[in-house]
Amino acid sequence: MSDSLDVLAIVGSLRRESYTRRLAQALAHVAPPSLAVEIAGVGDLPLYNEDEESTVAAWAAFRARAKRADAILFATPEYNRTIPGGLKNAIDVGSRPYGQSVWAGKPAAVISTSPGAMGAFGANHQLRQALVFLDMPTMQQPEAYLGGVDHMFDARGQFVEERTRNYCAHFMQSFEQWIRRQLVTADPQVRRA
Repeated sequence: MSDSLDVLAIVGSLRRESYTRRLAQALAHVAPPSLAVEIAGVGDLPLYNEDEESTVAAWAAFRARAKRADAILFATPEYNRTIPGGLKNAIDVGSRPYGQSVWAGKPAAVISTSPGAMGAFGANHQLRQALVFLDMPTMQQPEAYLGGVDHMFDARGQFVEERTRNYCAHFMQSFEQWIRRQLVTADPQVRRA
């Protein structure tokens, strides 16, 4: 196993300047140097339809990128107490065709955010339910529900509050440790499938 870990950050919001995307970018900046974080957009993925399986190149490219990753970081806002449709679609695309899920055994972490005080608690836990079914070992602690995201970043996309920055750096350090623990015990085919 190499010292560098390839982390694919899947952002649930489709808006280019979304708070959730800003959060994922800020997390990449405070992550340990050994985590190479790349943000994947999900807005270009057509809705999953099994009838179109062999014709949608965007699905194949997304699956290949997710499969290469050592781990997945899910960053989600909350829409109507659940995850956004684009994120659910990306999860479905990665889990298909049946028996060929790119998610199985892949270490994961979930961070959620909203302008409100609850920090997208509902979406965070709904996403975790799906990850259990997908057989993704998901980091349990620290939990990350970030409220007040609309005041979290300065004009350069950096965290305004040192406390938030430190918490997010700790979250990413914990995620690195989680990934390494999972990869040490994982089957080599799962680790570098």
